[in-house]
Parts: sequence; structure tokens; C-alpha cells
Amino acid sequence: MSQLRPNLWFDGNAEDAARFYTGIFRDSKMGGVTRFTEVGQEMHRQKPGSVMTVGFELNGTPFIGLNGGPMFKFTEAVSFEVPCKDQAEVDYYWEKLGEGGDPDAQNCGWLKDKFGLSWQIVPEGWEAMLNDPDPDKVARATAAMFRMKKLDIAELRRAFDGK
Repeated sequence: MSQLRPNLWFDGNAEDAARFYTGIFRDSKMGGVTRFTEVGQEMHRQKPGSVMTVGFELNGTPFIGLNGGPMFKFTEAVSFEVPCKDQAEVDYYWEKLGEGGDPDAQNCGWLKDKFGLSWQIVPEGWEAMLNDPDPDKVARATAAMFRMKKLDIAELRRAFDGK
């Protein structure tokens, strides 16, 4: 069992979100669902029998979705990074996770999905480019990234190589 399990706060749509995410990530599965009871209703104010939490797993990482209500919203201060082996994978995750999301919140490989959660869709090897000892290569690749919404691996590589 993982030592960390992200717990995501939703406003009544945790089960929909879990189904959406498990429908995208190939190595994923739905977990258990707990339901609100009359106990504590003065605090949670949810209908007894409605979904309280839903467990799900994405690429081996367990998550909990909690229907906590409208008090808290996701922000870009927290995001999940999806390392992709090639451009086809970048394109796949960008399209699937971005479906119904906020097109104005797409920049530099980041997107916000239809539930307001932020994702970074990045190619494997991108971090190595950013940590290269040649500052000119890093600057060119970074400048290219800042001009992109969805990351283009070939264009990043050309910029990095100075071509």
C-alpha cells in the first residue's frame, strides 16, 4: 500500500470524477464507495444514502474522492503530472483530460479538467532538458515551452538542440 493517498474534495460529483479518470488511465480501477448517513447530518448536510467517498486507483496510485460540498475548490497550486513516453501519449492525455475543461487554463503543458483539477502532461525526458548543464539549451527549450499550450516534443527537442 502506498504511504500517501491524495484525497480530492468534490462538490457532489466525486463518483463521476472517479469514473472519468479511471476511463482515461489504462492502469486504473474503481474502489469502494461509502455513503452519508443521518449521523452527523448537522455537519455534512448531505442526503443520507448519497455518496460520501469513492476510492479509485490511477496507474498504481490510490485516490479518495470526497463529496465535501461547495466550500473548497481546486486551484492550480496543486496539480498531477502525467509523464508521457511519446507525442501520441501526450496527445491522448491532453485530449482526454482536457475534454470539457477550461481552455483558458491551458498553458505550458498544464490543463484544467472539467472538475477543476489541474494536470501537467509532460514528455519523459523533459526534466533532463531543464536540468542540462548548458544554460543556452535550457533557455531555448524553456522559451519554446512558454509559447505552447500542449507540449510538442519534437519542437522542444529542436529548440533544445538549437535547430
